[in-house]
Amino acid sequence: MDKLEQYRQFIQNLLSRYVEYQPSHGEVEIQTVFDTVRDHYQIVHVGWRAQRWVHSCTVHIDIKDGKIWIQWNGTEDDLAQELVELGVPKTDIVIGFQSPFMRKFTDYSVS
Repeated sequence: MDKLEQYRQFIQNLLSRYVEYQPSHGEVEIQTVFDTVRDHYQIVHVGWRAQRWVHSCTVHIDIKDGKIWIQWNGTEDDLAQELVELGVPKTDIVIGFQSPFMRKFTDYSVS
């Protein structure tokens, strides 16, 4: 399996666990959005909680130029570290929601 396919599989497996447990209250559905052609991956919450509409993106990951970009992580989990534990080098992970200036102070790629 080539690197790109392996990264796609890692991301899909990682994010799929978030839909295993749906919320017990309200009518909110947790959905995975996997665009394997353009390499965009998201976890979205959609539905109603009481009289309030819910629509939010909890996780957004892209693959760009052979690197995994964590564009948003609204979970308590360290997705970058989980990817490292799966075998992704830190040099192939970008924390996209951090400013480019701050990225240079992490162990991960600047871009």
